[in-house]
Amino acid sequence: MNTAKITSFVRQTAFNLGFSQVGISRAEFMEPEAKQLEKWLNQNYHGKMAYLANHFDKRLDPTLLVPGAKSVVSLLFNYHNPEVQEDPDAPKIAQYAYGKDYHFIIKKILKEYLQILNEEIGEVNGRCFVDSAPVMERDWAKRSGLGWVGKNTLLIHPKAGSYFFLAELIIDLELEPDHPIKDHCGTCTRCIDACPTEAISPSGYVMDGSKCISYLTIELKENIPEEFAGKMDNWMFGCDICQQVCPWNRFSKKHNEPELEPHPDLLKMKKSEWEEITKDVFNRIFKKSAVKRAGLNKLKETINFIKK
Repeated sequence: MNTAKITSFVRQTAFNLGFSQVGISRAEFMEPEAKQLEKWLNQNYHGKMAYLANHFDKRLDPTLLVPGAKSVVSLLFNYHNPEVQEDPDAPKIAQYAYGKDYHFIIKKILKEYLQILNEEIGEVNGRCFVDSAPVMERDWAKRSGLGWVGKNTLLIHPKAGSYFFLAELIIDLELEPDHPIKDHCGTCTRCIDACPTEAISPSGYVMDGSKCISYLTIELKENIPEEFAGKMDNWMFGCDICQQVCPWNRFSKKHNEPELEPHPDLLKMKKSEWEEITKDVFNRIFKKSAVKRAGLNKLKETINFIKK
């Protein structure tokens, strides 16, 4: 197969495996992104997420992760679920964490993807990634034309919104690259106006991660600072506010991945049940869930904090 046919096969295989979108970039050092990342880190917008300052060079040069890498295949995997919790007063959980931990679901598919490429094209050396290594996922997706980075700092696809997991294959296969698309946020400031902790800069495009509700409820191992009391909008794990208000998410469609479906009891639990959640209930509801990353104690602490 020539490069065009190989590229077409790589794309079609991704769709066949359930990915919603696929884009391709040349594997090269990310010079503009390096300056942006350095500035962001210097402003301490990563909060207590010290790991984001590690492996700086590897984050920006895919050939340090995969020697001989020639292409980065960026992939979007839809997780949108329009169902909401039945009790409007129940503490809220971000959509992405409704079902099984996405790392397990997508990593399994990526390994199959790489295996198919090896069987059909010949030996392809590479690695697959899904939010688990020093890879600038959002920026690679932007480079490959899968969307623009919105004022809420999330990747936005013009026909499908932003409720996606990002994943990549970094491979030593020469493929035809795609090209970035235009920013279509325009004069809209809905995400900036809606963020209760003012985590998004007034002009957009910069997120102070240390103020983000997702960071406060998941990543922050210490107690949530008192300055955020009354500003959490009842979120106990993650936050979807800047996606809920984004006009582009009117194009979002329900996912079709059974393993992302919530436990039958998750959306039915009342406020009082969440406030009295036990270890047994936590383990049953969140078996193999991303919520286990925070743990029961963190969840209970957050639930108590958002009552203030």
